[in-house]
Amino acid sequence: MSENNSNTLRIAVVGAGPAGVYSSDIFLRELKKKGESLGLPTNARIDLFEKLPVPFGLVRYGVAPDHPAIKFIADALEKTLDNPDIHLYCDVEFGKDVTLDDLLPRYDAVLFATGAVADRPLTIPGADLDGVHGAARFVEWYDGYPTGARTWPLDAEKVAVIGGGNVAMDVSRELMRNADDLKARTDIPDNVYDGIKTNKARELHLFIRRGVAQAKFSVQELRELEKLPGVQIIINEDDFDLDDATVEQAGKDKLTRQMVEELYAIRDMAEDMEDDGGVDFEGNPAPKKYYMHFNSAPTEVLGKDGKVVGLHVEHTETGADGVMRHTGEFTDYPVEAVYHAIGYKPASVPGVAYDEQRDVLANEEGRILTAETGKSTVRPRLYATGWAKRGPVGLIGSTKSDALLIVGNMLDDLSKAEDVDGAGKGCIAADRDPESIDRLLASRGVKPIDFAGWKKVDTYERAEGAKEGRDHKKVIDPAQLRALALG
Repeated sequence: MSENNSNTLRIAVVGAGPAGVYSSDIFLRELKKKGESLGLPTNARIDLFEKLPVPFGLVRYGVAPDHPAIKFIADALEKTLDNPDIHLYCDVEFGKDVTLDDLLPRYDAVLFATGAVADRPLTIPGADLDGVHGAARFVEWYDGYPTGARTWPLDAEKVAVIGGGNVAMDVSRELMRNADDLKARTDIPDNVYDGIKTNKARELHLFIRRGVAQAKFSVQELRELEKLPGVQIIINEDDFDLDDATVEQAGKDKLTRQMVEELYAIRDMAEDMEDDGGVDFEGNPAPKKYYMHFNSAPTEVLGKDGKVVGLHVEHTETGADGVMRHTGEFTDYPVEAVYHAIGYKPASVPGVAYDEQRDVLANEEGRILTAETGKSTVRPRLYATGWAKRGPVGLIGSTKSDALLIVGNMLDDLSKAEDVDGAGKGCIAADRDPESIDRLLASRGVKPIDFAGWKKVDTYERAEGAKEGRDHKKVIDPAQLRALALG
């Protein structure tokens, strides 16, 4: 066995979003730190497979383009990928270009970081009407997802958004955005700029089923809401009349306390906007109105001739325990479009059991199971992290914590495994040739895009952005991405 193959762990990671990249970095770090004490090699080669032509997943394609932190997160991920022990294989789809049967003979462990790209379904009457949109598809459009829509219907003057988390806040903000302001601050492509420029929305209603203290907004999201040009924020003061028990419960969690404090700041801002005659945060006339409705649970999308004409909403009550109670009091809001941001559903993976109850890959602390329920057992050498493991909740900090837990389990399991042909403890895969996967892909006509290919795309996007005084201008056509990366 050649020196570069001997005493080196081989790990496959499926998904090059934040979860996959962070896990790769943490695995290498933890192996250096703990490998010797566990009797393992201290070196590893990680092959990172991504179905899209470019890396970064959620950071590039799942978060609104006007997030100020996105650039810094993307830069950090890129620095991680610029590591000779991490090999990027973009434009390689698991289940199509490579399978589990291909990976297990070549890798000591396989880690799934496949994320979530589909909406949880809206299950109220009228959800199938023309004008009802899932947030995931809208996000794909404004983020330029390679296989997403290239146009979007933005002819509704009154729109509703259902949801109490950050995706709902993103969608609402983009629907109220000024196209020129968005273009100046972000990497949006021309088709998104042209679409938002024609957006007719002048009134937006955000419906949150529970109360102020039970929403799931981040403070950063709320601060971005506070600075929308030409938008007046309108609230119901009664929503902020919290009882002592609710205030006490909210204060027990730092993030919840900070969110509630920021929402009260928005309440004060909204009152000032109203007192000043309907202005935006800078005191300018506000032609757009953004209504925030807490304790408001939509129960039916109202339609006429197959199209959305309104939303039937029940007023709810939420106790300090977070339990929502129905009141039987309803209000109809005339709207022409409804966006639902009630959660994503993590993707299933060919050859891996799916837990339909939790909407995750069937796993126990990140170890993949043989089945969802019943007499399921752990499947050796298979793991899940990020949203594939825990569902679509939590921010970047949660993703890192997840990765640290799963990596610890992987190292513990590998330290107990027998080696193959004296390759070293934990070296389980029989095929230890690092070029074996390249030959397999080549035999199937698959042309992976590596880190150098991504850098070509990045260089082009920066150059195109510079022509317009911007940092980046996103390329969205998959054929162009491939041509740039492989050219």
